[in-house]
Amino acid sequence: MRLTLEKIGELAGVSRSTVSRVINDQRDVSEEVRTRVLETIERTGYRPNQAARTLVSSRSQVLGLVIPSSVHNLFADPYFGRLIQGITKAANRAEQTLSLFLFEDEREELDLYPRVIANGLLDGLIVTATKMADPLVQRLLDDDTNFVMIGRPDSNRISFVNVENESGARMATLHLLGHGAANIGAILPPSSTTTGIDRRSGFLSAMNESGRAVPEGAIVEGDFTEESGYEGMSRLISQGVDAVFCGSDTMAMGALQALIDAGLHCPGDVRVVSFDGLFDPRQTDPPLTTVSQPVRQTGEEAVNMLLEILNDGDSTPRSRIFPTELTIRSSCGCPEPGGSV
Repeated sequence: MRLTLEKIGELAGVSRSTVSRVINDQRDVSEEVRTRVLETIERTGYRPNQAARTLVSSRSQVLGLVIPSSVHNLFADPYFGRLIQGITKAANRAEQTLSLFLFEDEREELDLYPRVIANGLLDGLIVTATKMADPLVQRLLDDDTNFVMIGRPDSNRISFVNVENESGARMATLHLLGHGAANIGAILPPSSTTTGIDRRSGFLSAMNESGRAVPEGAIVEGDFTEESGYEGMSRLISQGVDAVFCGSDTMAMGALQALIDAGLHCPGDVRVVSFDGLFDPRQTDPPLTTVSQPVRQTGEEAVNMLLEILNDGDSTPRSRIFPTELTIRSSCGCPEPGGSV
């Protein structure tokens, strides 16, 4: 039997137009009728025709995920794998189609407008991993496009989902200082990103609270890759550091390898604490003490927030910031792997 709006209406004892109003979540239907129609849809396994829904609701049921050109290590960085898992899970749960947009350069980013957004193919966008003053984000703002950012934006006009980057970095640095580190350094994310700014601020805040000066050359900047972590640690080794805060787990992987290649031991010679909570303890030697963040949950929340904006018709900026926690293992010098503190 081919299921149609007419057939669902017949089975539920209502008209075709009533079924259409229920499917498109219009409010002029009684709760009793709405429940009956939805139960009929569930029982029969009916799936509305997507094209018809789009015509009636002016919604395509398609969401876009934009990962800008500044990210060159997308498929090597486990952060993005977890993030996309969370976004996909939430989109599937809400019966939304997810379209992923990747770019080689800034020109391709801006070409997204005439190809996709201006044609109304997307209901809204999730944008992540942007640098500050990204022209794509400014274009989205100027055109009143519905979108949510993952990460702290540099404008109060933008809805976003983020984690406690600053307090997490502060917590990690204080933990290293608590182990008696005499010469502490940091390998931090790019200062062109709010993530980099916030994690730097947390590191400096902890140093200031402890009355510790930051020597020249004690902070080096990476780009979230293992290579930049290796290079950063190599530079810090020449500074005689005995502890290092790495602003991402992936950079910490490179940093640990640099210590091995230099004939140094972690944590005996250099203690290391990182940020992200991406790796299984067995993936690093020693197991990495790290500030854990809920990456998948962040992706899910970004989808939920975007759908709230679309369903409410209210673009007032909103935000959600998830807490982080320090997961103690042995790279920091703690004698036993522990839990979260």
